[in-house]
Amino acid sequence: MSSPRPDPAKPDAEGHDVAKAARVSSRWPIIAASVAVVVVVGLGVIIALRPKLPFEVDTEWMGEIVEHRSPIWLGPALFFNYAGGSIIGSVVIPVVIFLLLLAFRRPWGAAFFAIASIVSVLCVQLLKHTVGRARPSEILVNADTGSFPSGHTANAATMVVVLGILFPRVWVWVLGVIWAVLMAVSRTYLGAHWISDTIGGLLLGAGVAIIVWTPLAHRLALEATEPHPFFLARTRQ
Repeated sequence: MSSPRPDPAKPDAEGHDVAKAARVSSRWPIIAASVAVVVVVGLGVIIALRPKLPFEVDTEWMGEIVEHRSPIWLGPALFFNYAGGSIIGSVVIPVVIFLLLLAFRRPWGAAFFAIASIVSVLCVQLLKHTVGRARPSEILVNADTGSFPSGHTANAATMVVVLGILFPRVWVWVLGVIWAVLMAVSRTYLGAHWISDTIGGLLLGAGVAIIVWTPLAHRLALEATEPHPFFLARTRQ
């Protein structure tokens, strides 16, 4: 008995249903993301209007960090410093992820990752130069001017959210959240940022990623339903 043929009038019914669901489900994430970005901007305004001094929670957290510094933790912190910044974190890793997405026939996913990463960096630099917050005096690494928000944590949050959306698996989100949190902690451990800088970076990076995702949600959903040619060829053997 032959299997029923698909209705030619509805060639992509399942895919369009997925895309429609993606558009509908993106409403609340975009609201949350917009609120997160507004909170970061508001925090930046507060920092810029006051004498640019750290908040009480910043000084208390930095005091605890300095008191518990140890050579054991310095190595991992420096690893995150290079993995999240410099040429490795800002160029090599993003380019590798972009090329891997293209290799797995996810051009819209690659575009999503590239656009979100670029927009996140631009927003971070704009806020850094506008707010002009000084970095902690206990800094252990060389860094550019402008402490708020943390570029390392913003980049980490953007990458985590983008990959979590493209590959919605529990382990992807768990590993991603761990990576972003450790990145934030390492920035304060090295004295490169106040804790409020890293919170701002996490909110900004995640918010930007979701805002960029919203207009691309239906295309990304359709792309995710298309089987990769490699796996399609194996099923036909």
